[in-house]
Amino acid sequence: MLDVAEGTGNQTDFAIRDLLVEAVPRAHRLAAWILHDPEAAEDAVQEAVLLAWDKRASLRDPEAAEGWFTRILVNVCRAELRRRARPTIVETEAVDDARDEQLSRRDELSRAICRLTPEEQTILALRFGRDLTVPQIGSAMDLREGTVKSRLHSALAHVRAELEAERRHEEMTR
Repeated sequence: MLDVAEGTGNQTDFAIRDLLVEAVPRAHRLAAWILHDPEAAEDAVQEAVLLAWDKRASLRDPEAAEGWFTRILVNVCRAELRRRARPTIVETEAVDDARDEQLSRRDELSRAICRLTPEEQTILALRFGRDLTVPQIGSAMDLREGTVKSRLHSALAHVRAELEAERRHEEMTR
């Protein structure tokens, strides 16, 4: 975690800088999972790092530094999802049949997730993309555990419904 020695603000600044540098790879994976766009994820991570640096004085508990930064990143990603007119869908290249089928399923799931609300996309990204626990998600999104469980359940139900609707549509158009 963050090792902040008592004393000067300089030591705190160094510790926060080190935390942010160390967190960038994990932050990029989470942002890419939420945004479905590696370039937008890079922008989101940069924005989150800058925001975290600007807000470093708001970090009161050094033990909560990782959750504090994750919350900032999640909020930046949520804002980006709200700004987008349409979600970006990653296109696949033609590859062998087995790989093509796997990519097709992944893209089907990606399209279903992209049709969810930004809030639902974020909660699924934290749970399955970042593998956070319910309490950790609650901390990152500033929600109670019961609310996290309820929203996870609802988001998964919406993904299932979207997948089923897409499959029915495919069957009807054949």
